[in-house]
Amino acid sequence: MGFKIAAFADEASSSLDGQIKAMQANGVGLLEIRGVDGENIADISAEKARDVRKRLDDAGIGVWSLGSPFGKIGMSDDFEPHLDKFRRSLETAHILGASHIRLFSFYGAEGIDSVLERLRRFIAAAEGSGIVLCHENEKGIYGDMASKCLEIHKALPRLRAIFDPANFIQCGQETRAAWQMLAPFVEYMHIKDAMPDGSVVPAGQGAGELPYLVSQYKGEVLTVEPHLSVFAGFDKLEAGKKSAVGRFVYPDSLAAFSAAVGALESIIGGAKE
Repeated sequence: MGFKIAAFADEASSSLDGQIKAMQANGVGLLEIRGVDGENIADISAEKARDVRKRLDDAGIGVWSLGSPFGKIGMSDDFEPHLDKFRRSLETAHILGASHIRLFSFYGAEGIDSVLERLRRFIAAAEGSGIVLCHENEKGIYGDMASKCLEIHKALPRLRAIFDPANFIQCGQETRAAWQMLAPFVEYMHIKDAMPDGSVVPAGQGAGELPYLVSQYKGEVLTVEPHLSVFAGFDKLEAGKKSAVGRFVYPDSLAAFSAAVGALESIIGGAKE
């Protein structure tokens, strides 16, 4: 199980320098880039992308995927500007050396046909780019439950899947059943776990069955997406009272990021034993 670990390091720091430090401190060599120096990855210029690439290359860090927001708009929203921005992001991906772009399947869809029409336009725009387009299951979009994701992937087999266990749990979807449906289409996983009430916890501590899923996963890369709680007043609590903030609440974003990476490493280590 020689996985490579990627991460959404913007959860450790909004600045690229802070993200690099957090990744180096935790031995993470790949970035799923979403926010950089206060900008969404879909909004950065080509000049900014070249600067980011140089800084990451100097730090020995690669970019696995653009954690883009494409497809996170309503079906009633104007799609053309969204598609134009997607086309520009293909150039961003090439500059950064990213081989994948994350997509979603829109809010407010009454049926699959309109969703497929828009997703096909993403696919056509990326034709010949060498970039793998991947759909993430997400709360509120058309592809929130496994059965709807399966519809999408059967209709568009070139569109790969990002399997996010916590998002499924938050939608009331049992993850083993989802995995059995979607495993043939999975390109990679987001490592994020949740309790039945929807609260996000470190991988392996929730209802997502992360140890099982990781044991079944045949891909190369696993992306850590912490989404863990940070208590801003943690350092002001008196000694002996810190348990009052909850078991999975962290003093700062770096601590939460490190906890998320460590949880995945524990699962991988346990699978090897």
